[in-house]
Amino acid sequence: MKKLIYLMTAAVSLLPGCKSKTEKPVEKEGEIKLITLDPGHFHAALVQKSAYPQVSNDVYVYAPGGDELDEHLKKIEAYNSRPEDPTGWNEIVYTGTDFLEKMIAEKKGNVMITAGNNRKKTEYILKTLQAGINVLADKPMVIVPENFEMLKQCFDVAKEKDILLYDIMTERYEITTILQRELSLQPAIFGELEKGTPENPAVTKESVHHFFKMVSGSPVKRPAWFFDVDQQGEGIVDVNTHLVDLVQWECFPEQIINYQTDIELLNAKRWTTAVDLPQFKQATGLENYPDYLQKDVVKDVLQVYANGEIVYRLKGVCAKVSVIWNYQAPEGAGDTHFSVMRGTGANLTIRQGAEQNYKPELYIELPAKAKADYVSGMEKTFAEVEKKYPGITLEKLSDTAWKVNIPDNYRNGHEAHFGQVTEKYLQFLKDKKMPDWEVPNMIAKYYTTTEALKLAKKE
Repeated sequence: MKKLIYLMTAAVSLLPGCKSKTEKPVEKEGEIKLITLDPGHFHAALVQKSAYPQVSNDVYVYAPGGDELDEHLKKIEAYNSRPEDPTGWNEIVYTGTDFLEKMIAEKKGNVMITAGNNRKKTEYILKTLQAGINVLADKPMVIVPENFEMLKQCFDVAKEKDILLYDIMTERYEITTILQRELSLQPAIFGELEKGTPENPAVTKESVHHFFKMVSGSPVKRPAWFFDVDQQGEGIVDVNTHLVDLVQWECFPEQIINYQTDIELLNAKRWTTAVDLPQFKQATGLENYPDYLQKDVVKDVLQVYANGEIVYRLKGVCAKVSVIWNYQAPEGAGDTHFSVMRGTGANLTIRQGAEQNYKPELYIELPAKAKADYVSGMEKTFAEVEKKYPGITLEKLSDTAWKVNIPDNYRNGHEAHFGQVTEKYLQFLKDKKMPDWEVPNMIAKYYTTTEALKLAKKE
């Protein structure tokens, strides 16, 4: 188990010649060295829940110090000390108000991880890229329309410097979503994607999240700013990033989306979640709402604009994405996902409610008058898909509904998806390129969310 080393504190950062006494390991050719910048969200730690052979154990952390950094280091230490498959991270920490400038000046690593307060995240990304450092960023990379052009500049700088900027889209690695996408590509099962209408979209995705939750076996301690939409971002630009990404990824796989011509926003709305003071205290450990949240306190209850809905057309296909935040999930439940893709032959629906024991399940739903030969063709095609995903089976529920049974070995959980995204990004770094569609589609995704926020605020 590696120990956690504080390289400097604000008090000693002004002293010349202060250096870590840590012995550096012999560097391997092509080795990845991680930098973690101001880890205010637990997603930063989840990137390190797994170890990667091409990544150095030394991780350089730059942060202002305080509870958020302490919580991050506790999670890393828990991964290092767990009895099964422990990691060996060696966190070398610098704390001080000049943490960003210090990181850029020292350039100790070649990949920066950022997951935390989103107010300055776009600026942090830009300055890191300008220093020639690759970036793997938690979503969202931009939370206000005013910074969308800055995000575009980030991608321009990355291209100019021949480095990679990528965001962490964990939901692409959820098996029900993978199979929903796979089955939608089978005409004998799905037919063709409907165009839909604003009243009856071809694609609907809804995500329900909770302020108080468990991660890695412990309650998440939320920073107070997580409840401030000026710092975290409203729900319509935060979690909805995942849903907009999935609409693009599933409906138009590996196709380039032009944000200027392929997206038509139709409607957007936002609403609040009430968090009373006892709940706020439970989630944050603080006795009172800080001053910067007073603007959102109504009759002693915090009102957080955590919820949002977007209705839009993407390449002519009408889609609706919604994010809802409650304070705490019912007993035995957690964050949930609902999704339906409507095809001319069948609907592909993901449900994760009480009937599913709060575990996501995928269903194939046919029209009431489905023909027998269509059902036969569907089953035959599914058998071919099963060869690609051994162990999945079809269970007939009725004459028009089938459940896709998925073995547990495919269900590795949300936390494991961070490692899968990181492995994908590491492969991109090795190849020195990403698929041609990734960058334009990231731009299109954030155009959709930021423009939707503008539209929602006009309503």
